[in-house]
Amino acid sequence: MRLTVCRRVLRSPSDHRYIGTTIEHYTMRRDRGQAPYQNMPRLENKTAVITGASSGIGRGIALAFAREGAHVVVDYYRSRAKAEGVVEEITAQGGRALAMQADVSNADDVARLMRDVRAQLGRIDIWVNNAGADILTGEGAKLTDEEKLQRLLNIDLKGAILCCWSLEPIMREQGHGAIINISWDLALHGFHGRNPQMFASVKAGLLGFSRSFAKSCAPYIRVNVLAPGWIQTSFAEEVMEQDYYAARIREIPLGRFGTPEDVAEAAVFLASDAASYITGEMIKVNGGLS
Repeated sequence: MRLTVCRRVLRSPSDHRYIGTTIEHYTMRRDRGQAPYQNMPRLENKTAVITGASSGIGRGIALAFAREGAHVVVDYYRSRAKAEGVVEEITAQGGRALAMQADVSNADDVARLMRDVRAQLGRIDIWVNNAGADILTGEGAKLTDEEKLQRLLNIDLKGAILCCWSLEPIMREQGHGAIINISWDLALHGFHGRNPQMFASVKAGLLGFSRSFAKSCAPYIRVNVLAPGWIQTSFAEEVMEQDYYAARIREIPLGRFGTPEDVAEAAVFLASDAASYITGEMIKVNGGLS
Protein backbone atom coordinates (compact mmCIF):
# COMPACT_ATOMS: atom_id res chain seq x y z
CA MET A 1 0.00 0.00 0.00
CA ARG A 2 1.29 3.46 -0.87
CA LEU A 3 0.31 6.50 1.13
CA THR A 4 1.38 10.01 0.14
CA VAL A 5 0.80 12.98 2.42
CA CYS A 6 1.47 16.52 1.22
CA ARG A 7 1.43 19.63 3.36
CA ARG A 8 0.78 23.05 1.89
CA VAL A 9 3.38 25.67 1.09
CA LEU A 10 3.83 28.24 3.84
CA ARG A 11 3.38 31.82 2.70
CA SER A 12 3.95 35.15 4.36
CA PRO A 13 0.62 36.54 5.63
CA SER A 14 1.65 40.07 4.68
CA ASP A 15 2.75 39.86 1.09
CA HIS A 16 1.99 36.24 0.07
CA ARG A 17 5.57 35.50 -0.97
CA TYR A 18 6.79 31.97 -0.52
CA ILE A 19 8.89 31.72 2.63
CA GLY A 20 9.49 27.99 2.60
CA THR A 21 8.11 24.78 1.25
CA THR A 22 6.91 22.07 3.57
CA ILE A 23 5.93 19.37 1.12
CA GLU A 24 6.90 15.93 2.36
CA HIS A 25 6.20 12.51 0.93
CA TYR A 26 5.81 9.40 3.01
CA THR A 27 5.63 5.92 1.53
CA MET A 28 4.24 2.83 3.19
CA ARG A 29 5.09 -0.53 1.55
CA ARG A 30 3.98 -3.38 3.75
CA ASP A 31 4.15 -5.90 0.95
CA ARG A 32 7.93 -5.56 0.69
CA GLY A 33 8.59 -5.87 4.39
CA GLN A 34 10.17 -2.43 4.58
CA ALA A 35 9.83 0.09 7.39
CA PRO A 36 6.25 1.48 7.44
CA TYR A 37 7.30 5.04 6.65
CA GLN A 38 10.18 6.24 4.52
CA ASN A 39 10.94 9.86 3.71
CA MET A 40 13.67 12.03 2.33
CA PRO A 41 16.37 13.28 4.72
CA ARG A 42 14.84 15.95 6.95
CA LEU A 43 17.45 18.61 6.19
CA GLU A 44 18.28 17.78 2.60
CA ASN A 45 19.97 20.65 0.72
CA LYS A 46 19.87 22.92 3.77
CA THR A 47 22.94 24.85 4.87
CA ALA A 48 23.61 24.73 8.61
CA VAL A 49 26.15 26.42 10.86
CA ILE A 50 26.88 25.00 14.32
CA THR A 51 29.07 27.14 16.54
CA GLY A 52 31.40 25.33 18.93
CA ALA A 53 31.02 22.15 16.89
CA SER A 54 34.46 20.62 17.37
CA SER A 55 33.39 18.39 20.28
CA GLY A 56 30.59 17.37 22.61
CA ILE A 57 27.03 18.44 21.85
CA GLY A 58 28.10 20.62 18.91
CA ARG A 59 29.88 17.71 17.27
CA GLY A 60 26.83 15.52 17.79
CA ILE A 61 24.57 18.10 16.14
CA ALA A 62 26.95 18.54 13.20
CA LEU A 63 27.06 14.78 12.55
CA ALA A 64 23.28 14.44 12.84
CA PHE A 65 22.59 17.38 10.52
CA ALA A 66 24.96 15.95 7.93
CA ARG A 67 23.26 12.54 8.10
CA GLU A 68 19.98 14.31 7.41
CA GLY A 69 21.36 15.89 4.24
CA ALA A 70 22.53 19.32 5.39
CA HIS A 71 25.71 20.98 4.19
CA VAL A 72 27.34 21.67 7.55
CA VAL A 73 29.74 24.36 8.72
CA VAL A 74 31.71 23.17 11.75
CA ASP A 75 32.60 26.37 13.56
CA TYR A 76 35.43 26.42 16.09
CA TYR A 77 37.44 28.95 18.09
CA ARG A 78 40.77 27.29 18.93
CA SER A 79 40.29 23.56 18.29
CA ARG A 80 41.09 23.48 14.58
CA ALA A 81 42.33 19.87 14.58
CA LYS A 82 39.19 18.62 16.30
CA ALA A 83 36.95 20.62 13.95
CA GLU A 84 38.73 19.19 10.93
CA GLY A 85 38.30 15.76 12.48
CA VAL A 86 34.53 16.29 12.59
CA VAL A 87 34.59 17.35 8.95
CA GLU A 88 36.50 14.18 8.08
CA GLU A 89 33.93 12.05 9.92
CA ILE A 90 31.13 13.66 7.95
CA THR A 91 32.77 13.42 4.54
CA ALA A 92 33.82 9.81 5.19
CA GLN A 93 30.12 8.98 5.54
CA GLY A 94 29.25 10.76 2.31
CA GLY A 95 28.20 14.04 3.89
CA ARG A 96 29.21 17.62 3.12
CA ALA A 97 31.03 19.80 5.63
CA LEU A 98 33.74 22.38 6.08
CA ALA A 99 35.40 23.94 9.12
CA MET A 100 35.47 27.69 9.81
CA GLN A 101 37.03 29.62 12.66
CA ALA A 102 35.44 32.48 14.60
CA ASP A 103 35.31 34.01 18.05
CA VAL A 104 31.57 34.51 18.48
CA SER A 105 32.10 37.05 21.27
CA ASN A 106 33.71 39.38 18.70
CA ALA A 107 31.29 41.18 16.37
CA ASP A 108 33.85 41.47 13.57
CA ASP A 109 34.53 37.73 13.71
CA VAL A 110 30.81 36.99 13.59
CA ALA A 111 30.37 39.21 10.53
CA ARG A 112 33.35 37.58 8.82
CA LEU A 113 32.01 34.09 9.54
CA MET A 114 28.66 34.92 7.98
CA ARG A 115 30.31 36.48 4.91
CA ASP A 116 32.47 33.40 4.46
CA VAL A 117 29.55 30.99 4.83
CA ARG A 118 27.44 32.87 2.30
CA ALA A 119 30.37 33.22 -0.10
CA GLN A 120 30.96 29.46 -0.09
CA LEU A 121 27.45 28.06 0.40
CA GLY A 122 25.20 30.83 -0.86
CA ARG A 123 22.85 31.12 2.11
CA ILE A 124 22.29 30.21 5.75
CA ASP A 125 19.17 28.13 6.41
CA ILE A 126 19.94 26.92 9.94
CA TRP A 127 22.12 28.30 12.71
CA VAL A 128 22.81 26.64 16.07
CA ASN A 129 24.33 28.79 18.81
CA ASN A 130 26.10 26.04 20.71
CA ALA A 131 29.45 27.70 21.49
CA GLY A 132 30.01 27.90 25.22
CA ALA A 133 32.76 28.77 27.66
CA ASP A 134 34.39 25.82 29.40
CA ILE A 135 34.85 26.79 33.04
CA LEU A 136 34.79 23.23 34.36
CA THR A 137 37.81 21.55 32.78
CA GLY A 138 41.37 22.46 31.81
CA GLU A 139 42.47 26.08 32.08
CA GLY A 140 38.90 27.27 32.51
CA ALA A 141 38.58 25.48 35.83
CA LYS A 142 41.54 27.50 37.18
CA LEU A 143 39.95 30.90 36.55
CA THR A 144 38.63 33.06 39.35
CA ASP A 145 34.86 33.20 39.76
CA GLU A 146 34.75 36.67 38.25
CA GLU A 147 36.79 35.54 35.27
CA LYS A 148 34.52 32.52 34.79
CA LEU A 149 31.44 34.71 34.89
CA GLN A 150 32.85 37.15 32.35
CA ARG A 151 33.80 34.33 30.01
CA LEU A 152 30.31 32.84 30.22
CA LEU A 153 28.71 36.22 29.58
CA ASN A 154 30.97 36.91 26.60
CA ILE A 155 30.57 33.57 24.83
CA ASP A 156 27.33 31.93 25.93
CA LEU A 157 25.17 35.05 26.06
CA LYS A 158 26.80 37.90 24.15
CA GLY A 159 28.08 35.53 21.46
CA ALA A 160 24.64 34.06 20.81
CA ILE A 161 23.03 37.49 20.74
CA LEU A 162 25.60 38.87 18.29
CA CYS A 163 25.02 35.91 15.99
CA CYS A 164 21.25 36.30 16.14
CA TRP A 165 21.39 40.03 15.44
CA SER A 166 23.68 39.46 12.47
CA LEU A 167 21.51 36.64 11.14
CA GLU A 168 18.23 38.56 11.23
CA PRO A 169 18.72 40.72 8.11
CA ILE A 170 20.27 37.79 6.22
CA MET A 171 17.41 35.41 6.95
CA ARG A 172 14.78 38.10 6.40
CA GLU A 173 16.20 38.75 2.94
CA GLN A 174 16.11 35.01 2.25
CA GLY A 175 12.53 34.84 3.51
CA HIS A 176 13.25 32.00 5.92
CA GLY A 177 15.57 30.64 8.58
CA ALA A 178 15.73 28.56 11.75
CA ILE A 179 17.85 29.42 14.80
CA ILE A 180 18.44 27.13 17.76
CA ASN A 181 20.02 28.44 20.95
CA ILE A 182 21.47 26.02 23.48
CA SER A 183 20.53 26.78 27.08
CA TRP A 184 20.46 24.60 30.24
CA ASP A 185 17.53 22.83 31.87
CA LEU A 186 18.45 23.89 35.40
CA ALA A 187 18.49 27.55 34.39
CA LEU A 188 14.82 27.58 35.37
CA HIS A 189 15.02 25.45 38.50
CA GLY A 190 18.47 26.16 39.87
CA PHE A 191 21.22 23.95 41.25
CA HIS A 192 23.53 24.36 44.22
CA GLY A 193 27.09 25.65 43.84
CA ARG A 194 28.92 28.69 42.51
CA ASN A 195 29.44 27.38 38.95
CA PRO A 196 25.74 26.46 38.55
CA GLN A 197 24.77 29.92 39.79
CA MET A 198 26.74 31.44 36.93
CA PHE A 199 25.52 28.93 34.34
CA ALA A 200 21.89 29.39 35.39
CA SER A 201 22.07 33.18 35.21
CA VAL A 202 23.64 33.24 31.77
CA LYS A 203 21.49 30.49 30.26
CA ALA A 204 18.28 31.95 31.69
CA GLY A 205 19.26 35.23 30.04
CA LEU A 206 19.66 33.40 26.74
CA LEU A 207 16.19 31.90 27.10
CA GLY A 208 14.67 35.33 27.74
CA PHE A 209 16.47 36.81 24.77
CA SER A 210 15.42 33.93 22.50
CA ARG A 211 11.74 34.30 23.29
CA SER A 212 11.88 38.05 22.70
CA PHE A 213 13.89 37.63 19.50
CA ALA A 214 11.44 35.00 18.22
CA LYS A 215 8.59 37.52 18.46
CA SER A 216 10.70 40.19 16.77
CA CYS A 217 11.58 38.23 13.64
CA ALA A 218 8.50 36.08 13.01
CA PRO A 219 7.12 34.91 10.62
CA TYR A 220 10.26 34.67 8.51
CA ILE A 221 12.61 33.24 11.14
CA ARG A 222 11.91 30.59 13.76
CA VAL A 223 13.89 30.81 17.01
CA ASN A 224 13.82 28.00 19.57
CA VAL A 225 15.84 26.82 22.54
CA LEU A 226 17.19 23.43 23.52
CA ALA A 227 17.91 22.94 27.22
CA PRO A 228 20.05 19.84 27.79
CA GLY A 229 20.33 18.30 31.23
CA TRP A 230 23.14 16.04 32.39
CA ILE A 231 24.92 14.98 29.21
CA GLN A 232 27.82 12.53 28.78
CA THR A 233 30.49 15.06 27.84
CA SER A 234 34.14 15.45 28.80
CA PHE A 235 33.14 16.97 32.14
CA ALA A 236 31.11 13.90 33.06
CA GLU A 237 33.76 11.51 31.82
CA GLU A 238 36.95 13.19 33.04
CA VAL A 239 36.10 15.43 35.99
CA MET A 240 32.94 14.27 37.72
CA GLU A 241 33.54 12.04 40.74
CA GLN A 242 31.88 8.63 40.73
CA ASP A 243 29.68 9.29 43.77
CA TYR A 244 28.51 12.61 42.33
CA TYR A 245 27.79 10.94 38.98
CA ALA A 246 25.78 8.18 40.65
CA ALA A 247 23.79 10.72 42.68
CA ARG A 248 22.81 12.61 39.53
CA ILE A 249 21.65 9.40 37.85
CA ARG A 250 19.43 8.60 40.83
CA GLU A 251 17.70 11.96 40.31
CA ILE A 252 16.96 11.36 36.62
CA PRO A 253 13.67 9.50 35.99
CA LEU A 254 15.05 7.80 32.87
CA GLY A 255 18.04 6.58 34.88
CA ARG A 256 20.98 7.69 32.74
CA PHE A 257 22.93 10.66 31.49
CA GLY A 258 21.93 11.86 28.05
CA THR A 259 24.23 11.70 25.07
CA PRO A 260 25.15 14.37 22.53
CA GLU A 261 23.09 12.32 20.06
CA ASP A 262 19.98 12.75 22.24
CA VAL A 263 20.36 16.52 22.01
CA ALA A 264 21.18 16.30 18.30
CA GLU A 265 17.94 14.49 17.49
CA ALA A 266 15.94 17.26 19.14
CA ALA A 267 17.97 19.82 17.19
CA VAL A 268 17.20 18.04 13.90
CA PHE A 269 13.49 18.21 14.70
CA LEU A 270 13.56 21.94 15.52
CA ALA A 271 15.62 22.70 12.41
CA SER A 272 13.35 20.70 10.11
CA ASP A 273 10.06 21.56 8.41
CA ALA A 274 8.34 19.25 10.91
CA ALA A 275 8.70 22.13 13.41
CA SER A 276 7.48 24.81 10.99
CA TYR A 277 4.78 25.98 13.45
CA ILE A 278 7.06 26.10 16.48
CA THR A 279 8.91 29.25 17.54
CA GLY A 280 9.81 30.86 20.85
CA GLU A 281 9.76 27.51 22.62
CA MET A 282 12.19 25.61 24.82
CA ILE A 283 12.58 21.83 24.73
CA LYS A 284 14.30 20.18 27.68
CA VAL A 285 16.43 17.13 26.86
CA ASN A 286 17.04 15.88 30.38
CA GLY A 287 15.43 12.50 30.94
CA GLY A 288 12.51 14.01 32.85
CA LEU A 289 14.68 15.61 35.56
CA SER A 290 12.62 18.78 35.87
